[in-house]
Amino acid sequence: RIETLGIPTVTLTRTDFVGVMKNAVSGIGLAPDAAMVTFPVNMFLPGSDIASLEARRREIYDGLTRWKSEFAQATGPARMLEVEGATYEDALTKANNLLLTSLWGDGLPLWPATKERVNWILQGSVLPRTHVLGKFPPRGGITTIAPCAIALAMAGGRPEYLPVLVAAVEACLESEGFDQLQATSGGPFPAVIVNGPIAKLIRLNSGFGLLGPDPQRPAGASIGRALRLIQQNVGGALPGVGTMAIFGAMRYTNAVFAEDEDGLPRGWQTHAQQRHGFAPGTNSVSVVFASGVTNVRRRGAMKETPEEDALNGMWRMADFMRAPNLAALAGWEKGTPGIMMIAPIVARRMAELGWTQGSIREFLWKNSRIPMEHMRRAGAPAWIEIDSNPVTRASIDLDPWPICQKPDNIVLVVAGGGHPTHSYWLQAHSPSVIGRVVRVPETFERLLTAADRDLGCGDDACRI
Repeated sequence: RIETLGIPTVTLTRTDFVGVMKNAVSGIGLAPDAAMVTFPVNMFLPGSDIASLEARRREIYDGLTRWKSEFAQATGPARMLEVEGATYEDALTKANNLLLTSLWGDGLPLWPATKERVNWILQGSVLPRTHVLGKFPPRGGITTIAPCAIALAMAGGRPEYLPVLVAAVEACLESEGFDQLQATSGGPFPAVIVNGPIAKLIRLNSGFGLLGPDPQRPAGASIGRALRLIQQNVGGALPGVGTMAIFGAMRYTNAVFAEDEDGLPRGWQTHAQQRHGFAPGTNSVSVVFASGVTNVRRRGAMKETPEEDALNGMWRMADFMRAPNLAALAGWEKGTPGIMMIAPIVARRMAELGWTQGSIREFLWKNSRIPMEHMRRAGAPAWIEIDSNPVTRASIDLDPWPICQKPDNIVLVVAGGGHPTHSYWLQAHSPSVIGRVVRVPETFERLLTAADRDLGCGDDACRI
């Protein structure tokens, strides 16, 4: 009996979803060893034989009437682990082996989160280490500033990165359906867009290679990797156990990057201004859950006029977006079907030709609509009909079918290297787009000075 609900409860579960269900049960405050009867996945497939359900009814009855929890919640502070080695390298190797065998690692080398290192990272917080940010789903682990600092320490981060990580965690916890995003088989991952002067101050990339490794702008990799470690170690999103992402979430480091505000054409607003109404110069993050990325060849190959080149590129972008991405149904009304990234040089040329952020979105929205005939051949209407959102369900009457309710749902970001050939489409599974203001401690300038000491000059003039 689960007295918390006041009624007996038993869960029928696919054998491959046991970890997900334990996390889900724990996340709502119940004992993680709740009564559960498991079946092979075949019973849950279309046209399956459910005779096995009848044959095993006794297990279900016993789960409803005889179950007693043996779970005892541990209390008190966590025990510090000690690792010894003949040399520093030996101790570091043993520490990383321990992290992996304890299922706390991600397969790449980690910094052990020593007291000294965590306390150093905590210098970047405006809040006390015990400040509660919320329950991280699906497991429901209580998330304070301390686990954020621990994850950032393990990921090789620095204290000046902590304000951005904390804001990203807050945005994730506020995201609609975050518990499902953590566990779903589709493997969505958070894409964190950073606006404001803090991006440059902490060496966050907005130009060439902004989604990949960059030794001159290392912040994004550490922040994104720390967020992923929190997702796994606090939220319980362990592959094949707590998250059923069939192919994985694609990135060890999620995607953390800055918009190139200096590269915006005159009169264009930042993403944070447009989507969240933040004042210019506000340090902020915006979280979108992406499910994949596609490179779009935008520039022409011959002697097109500038107008032809721009229009051809817009059509290619719209054509890539015109796909029955059923995961995007989650964000049809309030969220987003994805992030379209265009390089600053492209944005400026488009502006010179009379395009605005609004007209670009309007074109992409209008010309990415899908004929209902194509939707039917993909089996998409059935998914629309069973959607929980009545606004989304009503969209089945639209032909052609728009990939989102309105043009403003499409996230348009100016970022990337100074080259006009490509745009980037981050397809989304994002019921909402959450923005949070980044708060920095009074000692932030001192942290930046220490970064210049440790990493060298961070100004653009000093970079290769």
